[in-house]
Amino acid sequence: MELFFRILKFGVTGLLGMAIDFGVTWLCKEKIKINKYVANALGFIFAVTNNYLINRVWTFQSTNIHWGTEFSKFTVVSIIGLALNTGIIYLFHQRKNGTNFYVAKFFAIAIVFVWNFIANLMFTFR
Repeated sequence: MELFFRILKFGVTGLLGMAIDFGVTWLCKEKIKINKYVANALGFIFAVTNNYLINRVWTFQSTNIHWGTEFSKFTVVSIIGLALNTGIIYLFHQRKNGTNFYVAKFFAIAIVFVWNFIANLMFTFR
């Protein structure tokens, strides 16, 4: 049951992160006119920072005094997630008559969610 609530908390945190990710991506891509892949990376970076802080305190209730090392591990997991995220968007969006960029981004977020939870559970916050 504890694992279920941890996944639920991770998901709620992820939804907030997704809102931040989409918001920053949209702002950078549509309003500031930054390259869509750079905008995607910026959205992801803002979301990762937010997600680390919430997951550390709420989801995993970490008491690790070496938070810098812990944040570094979280960042490594997130960078791998970013690579997966960007690769999935590229595969879905760049095909001839490809999927809408934001639909592809939604699918990428869903797939990367599974990676991030398992990696953080087993590596970052174990």
